Amino acid sequence: MSDQAQTSAERADDYVLGLLSAAEMTAFEAEMETDGTLRTAVAASRDRFLELDLAGQTQSASPDLWSRIESSLGVQDAPTPAAPRILPANANDNRLSRWKRAAFAGVAASAVLALALGYAIIDRPAPQVIAVLMDDKGAPLVLVEDFGDTHARITPLGDFTAPSDKSMQVWTLPNKEMGPTSLGLLDAWKTSNLDSRTLPQPHEEQLYEITLEQLGGSPTGRPTGPILVKGFARVPR
Repeated sequence: MSDQAQTSAERADDYVLGLLSAAEMTAFEAEMETDGTLRTAVAASRDRFLELDLAGQTQSASPDLWSRIESSLGVQDAPTPAAPRILPANANDNRLSRWKRAAFAGVAASAVLALALGYAIIDRPAPQVIAVLMDDKGAPLVLVEDFGDTHARITPLGDFTAPSDKSMQVWTLPNKEMGPTSLGLLDAWKTSNLDSRTLPQPHEEQLYEITLEQLGGSPTGRPTGPILVKGFARVPR
């Protein structure tokens, strides 16, 4: 797709909606590194297409998801729940049709059960909400525990290596008025505790995602890089 005669906003829309070829995407992201106007346009486009995160198709969770979550939490002697269905987000970025939000519900339910059992067994503070974040193929890669006190814990469930010249930034969407809000940067692909500014209490179905940004994080205060993983929160019960 040619970007001749296109405005920055139109080019940003093409990028966010996944309409660029791989080569065009690489060139676009390189241009964003030095073009603040383009980064701002991408952030605005992401805000505009947030509603697209609320639709999608269902799919089944992988059989080993429970054991991976259980292992990451250190939970022992907990019963395994029935095979869940999962509900990840429908992406507004890089191949829109691949994101399947309706698939997230069961995987979140499994994580909620694992967390509830785990916190009861080892008597540690429980999060207000948890979210299992998926990649664009529906693979669960990250568990987010938001404690509702500016503190969130990020636990990898799968492998990922970020480019050395990029930063991984964690975001949430408390409400549409605030828009996407940063929870902080990940120093490495490992369990991390993030302390962010005071936000409204997290709630059911709150969106969480991790994007790949320039070193030091997004210069606009909004997501500008490609979305690595995303998912919706569930309240442990």
